[in-house]
Amino acid sequence: MSSNTQPVNLLQSIPQVFESLTQVHVVLDQHDLDPALKHLIHLRASQINQCGFCVKMHTREAREANETNERLDRLIVWRHVSDFSHSERAALAWTEALTLLDEKTDYASLRGELRAHFNDEQIGALTAEIGMINLWNRLQVSRH
Repeated sequence: MSSNTQPVNLLQSIPQVFESLTQVHVVLDQHDLDPALKHLIHLRASQINQCGFCVKMHTREAREANETNERLDRLIVWRHVSDFSHSERAALAWTEALTLLDEKTDYASLRGELRAHFNDEQIGALTAEIGMINLWNRLQVSRH
């Protein structure tokens, strides 16, 4: 067993992977998904995954995009406050379902709620955004 417990510099060791992942975001940015909503889902997934680096980054980015401190403070309890719209609530529920995988989750009802607010292209982009933030969180958490 090696005594070197230092985090791996992922950007240095697998730069092509990081370049490819960045390109995914370039493509996703071409879809009709509200940037403010993306900030919320990125932050919520990062909170769930306990990624300190990502929470700090996405909170800062959301504030820079004029998100209010009050909403950011209450994002963690979004189900219990009235700060978030119906479409945001549907997206946050989808974010939690795809971040905290549970065999008891009723994905069909969550998709039904999403379809009340988003078209299939937007749902696809939202799903990919959630998948990507979960991947980024896991890459960053490996450095804890």
